[in-house]
Formats: sequence, C-alpha cells, structure tokens
Amino acid sequence: MTCLEKVSRAKSRLMLEHPYFGTIASALRLQHSDSVESFLSDGVQLQYNEAYFEEASLEEVEFALANGAMHTVLGHRSRAGEREGRLWQLATDYTINAMLVRNGLQLPERANYQQRFEGMYAEEVYALLQSERNDDLWADEEREEKEPHDTANESTEKTSGSQHAGEREREDTPAPADDMEEYYEQLFQKLKRQGELPRDLKFVVPHYFSHRIDWRELLFRHIASYAKSTYAFMPPNMKYLYRGIYLPSLSSDLLRIVIAVDTSGSIDEKLLALFLAEVTSIMQNYPNYEIDLISADAKVQQHRTFLPSEPLSYELKGGGGTNFRPVFEYVERHISHPTLLLYFTDGQGSFPETEPGYDVIWVMPASGTVPFGEVISLQEG
Repeated sequence: MTCLEKVSRAKSRLMLEHPYFGTIASALRLQHSDSVESFLSDGVQLQYNEAYFEEASLEEVEFALANGAMHTVLGHRSRAGEREGRLWQLATDYTINAMLVRNGLQLPERANYQQRFEGMYAEEVYALLQSERNDDLWADEEREEKEPHDTANESTEKTSGSQHAGEREREDTPAPADDMEEYYEQLFQKLKRQGELPRDLKFVVPHYFSHRIDWRELLFRHIASYAKSTYAFMPPNMKYLYRGIYLPSLSSDLLRIVIAVDTSGSIDEKLLALFLAEVTSIMQNYPNYEIDLISADAKVQQHRTFLPSEPLSYELKGGGGTNFRPVFEYVERHISHPTLLLYFTDGQGSFPETEPGYDVIWVMPASGTVPFGEVISLQEG
C-alpha cells in the first residue's frame, strides 16, 4: 500500500468510525516534507514524512490525521494569550491526544500522552506543566524533545511528529478562515443533534459547550440519534471547492418516528401551540422524514403520516380525559416497526401496564414520574 493509498484509506476509516475527526481531517492540507521525522500539525496543515507513513500502521496514520484535525479546531492563538508558546503547544497536544485515546484511537509510539491529563483542559495542563518545570518530569520532557535533533547541521524545524505531534506551531501560520470555522460549527451542531460527538471533545473545544443546554437541545439530541447521518463526497460540499478543499456534504437518512400530541381538556391552547411548534421544528430540521402524527385524549382522535414538504395543517380533536393506553395500542396495531414514540403531554393520565418494545420520550411542562421511557421537561435550561 502506497503512502497516499494509506492516507486515503485512513480518512475513509475515520469517516466511518469517527465521523467528527474524519470530516475535519478531510479538509486538512497535507504536505509531504523531509524536514519532519514523522508528522507535524501547525493548526492549518499536516506535514508528514512519506517514509514514516509508509512504515506506520493504518491505525497510526488515522491517529496522525485525527491529531492534525483537532489541532485545526482547538484555537491555538485565541486561547494562548500570554502563555509560553512551546509549553502551550505541548499542553494542547497532551489534551488532544488524551481525548483521541479516550475515543479508541491507537496511540503512536513516543506520542505526547499521559493518562493523568485525561479530562483536563489545555489551560489546566499548561498550568500543571508550568508548575513542574523544575521537577524531574519536566527535565525528562526537555531531554526527549532535544534528543531527536541534537546534530549540528540539523534544521531546527526537523521534528518527530510522533513524539511531538502538532507540538510546534509556526509563527506565520494564519488563523483558520471564517468560512471553515462556520463549517466546523455546522458539523458540531449536526453531530451534537445526532449524539455522535467524540468523548471529551469539550476539553478540546470548550467554547462549543459554554452555552446553557435547554430542553430543546435535549429533545433534538434524542431525536437525532434516530436519523442516521451520511457523509457523501458526491456531490461534494460546493461551498469550499473554490479553495481547493474537497469536503463531504452533510445529509441525513430517513427520520422515521411517531409523535403523539395530548389534546385532552387539561392541555390549554398555549401549551398545545408549543407542542405543535416543536413538531413543526422537527420537520424543518430534517429534510427527509416520515412522521406518524397522532392526536389523542382518552382515545385516538386522528392519525396522519407526514412526508417532506407537507404542511402541518389539520384539525386537532379532543378535549376529554387523558388515557395514554389507546395510543400505545394503536401504534402496536397500525404502525409497523416503530423505533421511537415522542409523546407531548402534561403527564396526567393512565399509563400502560407494560413497556413497549420501542423507545418512548415524554415531553412535559414539568418533570414527572413515568413508568418507562425518558422525560424531557420544558422547564429544563
């Protein structure tokens, strides 16, 4: 397998097994360089030694690409402040590599990794390393860095990327373009809704997680897990082709769920309007869906199946008491292979005695007790 074939295969495997890393890695600028011993990320491009990649395992090449991808989105300059450059780069590398290991990627030999840095922000790692500068640990780090390039004629840029993967960032490296930052943000939001973000990503890009999570985010995070994400290179993402960057377009496979809306007398017009607004939002956020919408009070009043481009317009009937059992009985008889029932209700009614064979999420005005399924409270956040 040639070097380029191995890189291409590593990207494909990342896309399948770690879509966040793989999608960003697909935008990395790759540059063959004999001045690095293995690989080196400067936050914009990944320099690699062809001989190293040819000898490295496919898993190690995957790790190199993922490392370069995460150095791209970490935000070195904006987060560095007045911190010492070399020490800051080392801290970011420890943080990134700890996160990659937590997600099951194979760590190359001599990579910057210590288990104690798992679950720590780069700023925390930096402070700890700074406090240990004069300790034996820091002396060991200094020796490891100097040993690979201790010859008189060797360029100061000749670096072992497997030892210091992404450690140095050249001073003239420009910050990522705004349009790429926009793409990364869109990717983050999409995978967050689908519940496919990497573990411990918040320690690498904390600004994505700084806002308060409200109930709508929780709701969409659950729903998104039932819409399988696809990453297609045909057609490519046209927005970035002019820059010579061939990114996959983000799309979703069919979202197929059942939504039940409580139309009993205890649901006032304001709450009912909120329920229907969320149903509309679900339809707007997923371009390909099949939603079975059921309205019910003490019995099923209406059932309609909605497909893309169909407006949410029909007369809601109800106003009686609340009994959840008829909806579950109806789903069992009339809807084949349900995977998720999303029930908008105030939670005041009679529940089925047995749990169904599909997932159930109850969306309620306030937290309540249910015999099965999960509750999302409209008061959260």
